[in-house]
Parts: sequence; C-alpha cells; structure tokens
Amino acid sequence: MTTGRDDDALTWDGDDDPTLDVGATAGSDPAPETAARRSAPELPSGYTAVGKGSETIGAADAPDAASVDDESPSGDTVAAPRSLGNGALVALGVLGGVYALYAIGWIIGGLRLQGRAQYLVLDVMYQGSLWLAVLAPVLWFATTFLLTRRSRAWVRFAWLAAGVVMLLPWPFVMIGAIGQ
Repeated sequence: MTTGRDDDALTWDGDDDPTLDVGATAGSDPAPETAARRSAPELPSGYTAVGKGSETIGAADAPDAASVDDESPSGDTVAAPRSLGNGALVALGVLGGVYALYAIGWIIGGLRLQGRAQYLVLDVMYQGSLWLAVLAPVLWFATTFLLTRRSRAWVRFAWLAAGVVMLLPWPFVMIGAIGQ
C-alpha cells in the first residue's frame, strides 16, 4: 500500500516536476536532457540575468555589447538607463501617494475656501485656479518622472522632494476639512 517513500505526508502533487528541481542530490544522476539544459541556460528575449552566476547565463537572442547602447545622431554611444532598485520603487510609490493626498487636500481645502474667496475673484477665475491647483501635484509628479528618466536617482528624488515642499495644500492645512 505504501509507495516506499518515507515522507509521503510531506509532499504535494506535482513535486516531481523537473522544473522544481533545485539541484542534484548526492545519490541521483540527472537526466541527460536536464544536464544539457543546465550546462547552457538561456533566458527568453527581453530578460536580463542578475545576481551570482548571471554572467554564465545567456539570452536566447543575445545581442553584442555594441548594439545594447543607443547611438546618438553624432555617432557616440549613450548608455541605456538603469532600472530602479526596490528601495527607489518603494520611495516612488510613497511619494506618489503623498502627491495623490496633496491633490485630495487641494480639492477639500479649495472647496471649503470657495465661500470665503468669492469677494476677491470672479467665480469662473476661482474655479479655474482651483482645478489647476488640484492638478499641480499630479502634473509635478508626472513631469518630474518623465524628465528625469536618464538622470541619476538622487536628481529625481530631489525634484520630487522640492515638489512636496512647494505644493503643500495650504487651504487644507489652514482651514482643514471641518473648518474653524
């Protein structure tokens, strides 16, 4: 009745899948096609191997080093932009959330201030400036993100931090959601 394996209770259906094999055990000999596959691993096009041992992994259609760089019209090679690390992506997400909260703060504060500011400007002018103020954080984030694509990460975060300081929703800060 038993299959002869000591750890049947600790296995799942599909554990014998060769793609889940993490290495040869001491008593087993890998199959010939598995050994051939391990000797020359290839990645699909568009993927880049990173980490320990990544230099031995080749792409399926590996371009030579000269074609990886973009060429400018003057014939000079320009390095391709590096991808962002995990910390930078998390920081961009947090800053994007701050800018989204700023847009919401401008909406709430601007609508609360509308009754008090009618004697200063016409209603049409106030509505236009209100919606420009609401869009300002979103436009700042998108513009900074697009214009600093080929810059260093600290330049991008410096401009985003400057926007956090400059675009603070003062009507929401001074009046708040409930008012004073």
